[in-house]
Amino acid sequence: MGISCCFSLVLFLFVIFSTGLNLLGLADPTDGFTRIPLTERNFGLQKPFNLPLKDRYSYHNGVRRFWVYTNDKPFKPDTTTKPRTEIRIKGLDYSSGIWQFEGYAYVPTRTSGVTIMQIHGAKVGATSLQLRIYDGDMKYYKFQVVDTNLYDKWFRLNVIHNVDEGKIIVFIDGVQKFEINDQGPGDLYFKCGVYAAPANSSNYMESRWRDIKIYKK
Repeated sequence: MGISCCFSLVLFLFVIFSTGLNLLGLADPTDGFTRIPLTERNFGLQKPFNLPLKDRYSYHNGVRRFWVYTNDKPFKPDTTTKPRTEIRIKGLDYSSGIWQFEGYAYVPTRTSGVTIMQIHGAKVGATSLQLRIYDGDMKYYKFQVVDTNLYDKWFRLNVIHNVDEGKIIVFIDGVQKFEINDQGPGDLYFKCGVYAAPANSSNYMESRWRDIKIYKK
């Protein structure tokens, strides 16, 4: 077999292999995106207003740990929202385009009824997306199941928000798990940590995060 034939065969196999990965949903969700550099100034921390940060948050060896209790105060005195300890990505608010959040998350057993990741802002309502953990399963708000059996292990979460098309896509460990229409354009930004759900939260709630990244296409 000549060199040109060998090259053509290799190219053909590469195309077939790549296409197969795409059809199986195994292409990396960050393909075609540009990573946006982050510094600590991009990580705005929210916690119960009457407590020092160290009582509800730690950052050690690259792992950010968030915890909160159901009887904690909200993040500021003049709000009736539920207790939280969260990062709000600052300086990267958006209202158009295609954006992506990536992070590795860990949720310990017995943490339930808690939002671990949000897209804040919408034309209708306060948020475009809430990903909640209920008894180890991830749900879209309290409705559709996104993935199951997520307790006590690190998993990679990627959330793509195509504002121009009004679509949100969720990936777990590189595999697409969920897609839904958003709530309309608004002043949008990403959040992660722990935020008590409207009802039936566990008394103690915790999530851990590492390697948080933001991408744009």
